Amino acid sequence: MARVVVEVMPKPEILDPQGKAVTGALERLGFSGLQVRQGKRFEIEVEGEVTDAVVAQVRDAADKLLANTVIENFEVHVEKQPVAEKAQNEEPGGRPQAGTPAAKDAVK
Repeated sequence: MARVVVEVMPKPEILDPQGKAVTGALERLGFSGLQVRQGKRFEIEVEGEVTDAVVAQVRDAADKLLANTVIENFEVHVEKQPVAEKAQNEEPGGRPQAGTPAAKDAVK
């Protein structure tokens, strides 16, 4: 199963009180020279292949629901499946394991 990620951050000109609070806490703990801006990350699992149409659909969802575009910017990107996760879905010899999304794709 593929994953599309939407990362939402406050626009640079918007005050970020949560980020400022974390920055202050880090300074009190002895971390210096760090500035934090806090945002949100949405991980969207996609069945099958991630096409340009799927990415466009996720981008539209981000624009309409996941981000408040008046005060936030967002980025959409496709996350590659980690090798360890891919290996978990395969039998020895590289065949997809029965019942996994990879097996369903292999049958098509």
